[in-house]
Amino acid sequence: MPFSQIPAVLCLPSCADDSMVHPAVVTKASRPDGWLNSDESLASLLGEFVDRAKVSLLIEKSQHRVTVFYDSEPVKAYEAVFGTVPVGDKRMEGDRKTPEGVFRIRDLYPHDEWSKFIWLDYPTPESWQKHLRAKMKGDIGPDDTIGGEIGIHGVPEGADGLIDTRANWTWGCIALKNADVDEIYTYETQGSVVELVP
Repeated sequence: MPFSQIPAVLCLPSCADDSMVHPAVVTKASRPDGWLNSDESLASLLGEFVDRAKVSLLIEKSQHRVTVFYDSEPVKAYEAVFGTVPVGDKRMEGDRKTPEGVFRIRDLYPHDEWSKFIWLDYPTPESWQKHLRAKMKGDIGPDDTIGGEIGIHGVPEGADGLIDTRANWTWGCIALKNADVDEIYTYETQGSVVELVP
């Protein structure tokens, strides 16, 4: 754990609020498949002048959905898949779960295997709190590590079917079709909020 995170992990001066950052997503009644604006491009929905600092993501694991928000309003939804153990919050490296909580984008870069990689700042102080509580309760071993390198990425070339069939295949990352992650990547920036909920 980085030394700078110790006060936050110990809840000094106070613990963070776990309430949702994004409002619940309401899909358009005209979309029988429930995917908000899935047939429109983000460019056409957001227009020419976009303040990327106002773009955020809500990722709903149980819905297999990533929703792009602009200025706190839902704009477009995409299908996604997660770690091979999709239910429950990540507690340690190797548990194949996707973490839950509020994160920020640490970095963005092209990826040789998965088109793009949007790197999240997992583990956060809240992630460390959950990890340490799990150790104290004996839910994980004393030598288990927390892990890292969690992000949003695409799929191997030609493997969009993994998303269509909702095949959770990652080690804990969020995966989308390559065209979808490419579109989202264009509008994200370091520091943008990414909220992951069950």
